[in-house]
Amino acid sequence: MSEFTHLDSQGHAHMVDVGAKADTERQASAEAFVRMNAETMQLIMEGGHKKGDVFAVARIAGIQAAKKCSDLIPLCHPLMLTSIKVELEALPQQQCVHITSTCKLRGQTGVEMEALTAASVAALTIYDMCKAVDKGMVIETVRLLDKQGGKSGHWVADTPQNPSEKL
Repeated sequence: MSEFTHLDSQGHAHMVDVGAKADTERQASAEAFVRMNAETMQLIMEGGHKKGDVFAVARIAGIQAAKKCSDLIPLCHPLMLTSIKVELEALPQQQCVHITSTCKLRGQTGVEMEALTAASVAALTIYDMCKAVDKGMVIETVRLLDKQGGKSGHWVADTPQNPSEKL
């Protein structure tokens, strides 16, 4: 059985010392969905939102969040990310937006939290921009899709990554 790594020998929370770990290429991808009503989906797709381009703002918010992950998540290491990608796809038939984020670096610790934070904050930004039209939006299925690098190697989520298969 695995152990939680953020607990010291006395069971107290602490930041893990990664100083002795070798630098390796690391990458992680995450996703989130934002479900909404048809009117909200239409406004986003037509670019008719009064606050501007919802996808552009959500993309920037996700990127900024990944860069500030250690300020948001206690015990998360500050990282020098080399790449952050946030993609948003409107799925009008399912009345949702699918968000995927990918973070990369060469370092001593993984980027799972950064990818998850990017997807989550992009979803929250969509909610914030559209809440005047649709307070009933639902953010769901925030999860890690895959991670590569480091001691544990390559990991991929068990369930399908095609959004239409999950909905």
